[in-house]
Amino acid sequence: MAKVDASVQTSSTGAPAPDPTRVSDSATIRNAVSAADIEAMNGAPLAWANPDTGSRGQISALAEKKGTGVLCRTFTASRESYDGVGLYKGETCLDSRGSWRMQEFKPL
Repeated sequence: MAKVDASVQTSSTGAPAPDPTRVSDSATIRNAVSAADIEAMNGAPLAWANPDTGSRGQISALAEKKGTGVLCRTFTASRESYDGVGLYKGETCLDSRGSWRMQEFKPL
């Protein structure tokens, strides 16, 4: 019967740290979505740019919904940056303190 080698130790590396560029871009997109006048846009895309990261893109399919007493806006956003082009689906909601919080922001 083989014996267990107790001298070998393993561990996990944990979750990777969030990319600060994407966090900054997400905040910029959240701010653009929350400030947008949806009626005036009339379905037109909304341009966004983040001078801190050099990223830019467009927000489209912007829609507002109110479920369970919470006001939310859903959207699709493109992101062009030094690391490539991506398309994201997102949702930001107004919290009880009157601040918009990103609830979802994931690549499509």
